[in-house]
Amino acid sequence: MIREARPGDSDRLSAIQTAALDEPWPGLLDVAIAGPPIVVVVDENGPIAYALVVPDSPVAYVAEFAVAPGRQGRGYGSQLMCALLDRLRNDGFETVRLTAREDDERARSFYDTFDFEVVERIDDHYEDGDGVLLSRDL
Repeated sequence: MIREARPGDSDRLSAIQTAALDEPWPGLLDVAIAGPPIVVVVDENGPIAYALVVPDSPVAYVAEFAVAPGRQGRGYGSQLMCALLDRLRNDGFETVRLTAREDDERARSFYDTFDFEVVERIDDHYEDGDGVLLSRDL
């Protein structure tokens, strides 16, 4: 089930964030759960994946997209991305953007399947490497 994050999800989402992301930003997640950023989760007896989106209409920026490591590769990320893109389209957004590590082939391949394209290379975006800005129209 895909649903909005709730305050009671905070501990589980924080655990996913810490385990799944190379450079987590806990403060962003704490603020986002209460809004206005959009946080949607895949719930299978509790959150197992989430997307945190900062809305700046007509652009939605996916600041974090994470699946619990033990649940990766089972389609939850694809389920979440499909639901997220549908929601953003229905909410009137025109473009979705996100950043990824330039050398993260697994993430880049995942985003490629959803028609994200590189629009900019970002030198030193991460503590230990470069990033790319990816974008797709809705």
